[in-house]
Amino acid sequence: MKTFNVLVLCTGNSARSILGEALFNHLGQGRIRAFSAGSQPSGKVNPVALETLERHGVPLPEARSKSWDEFAMPGAPALDFIFTVCASAAGEACPIWPGHPATAHWGIADPAHVEPLAARRAAFETAYGGLEKRIAAFLQLPLETMSTAAIIEAARTIHAEAAV
Repeated sequence: MKTFNVLVLCTGNSARSILGEALFNHLGQGRIRAFSAGSQPSGKVNPVALETLERHGVPLPEARSKSWDEFAMPGAPALDFIFTVCASAAGEACPIWPGHPATAHWGIADPAHVEPLAARRAAFETAYGGLEKRIAAFLQLPLETMSTAAIIEAARTIHAEAAV
């Protein structure tokens, strides 16, 4: 069985991309090896992101906010798929990714700055649920036998259907 490398991108790499990394690794059950990064990493993981993952029993033992530059350097894992989860990261000039991985945008509302804390926790739950739905659907695809174009189209369809 092939293991696919996935990178989940956002600007700060503190909330949505962290959730995505953890969910891809957890739900992918070894079929997926996921990472997350940011174009302008905050340097810290939002504690409510970790709280949300813990509440759902999703491990992320090495959670850290990091730059996407780590994944464009020699020796970085060869990426198969890149998902942007925030509009600003989707619109930024990305590094040139070795191997030209398939990319898709799954815009998820930013829960990190919602106030008060109870509303922020609810926003993280919404973000978690939206990502979980998309990732579970993506993992149902026969990725091993699909073309890159078909995978990108399927990822876009998954996002559109999940947003309804």
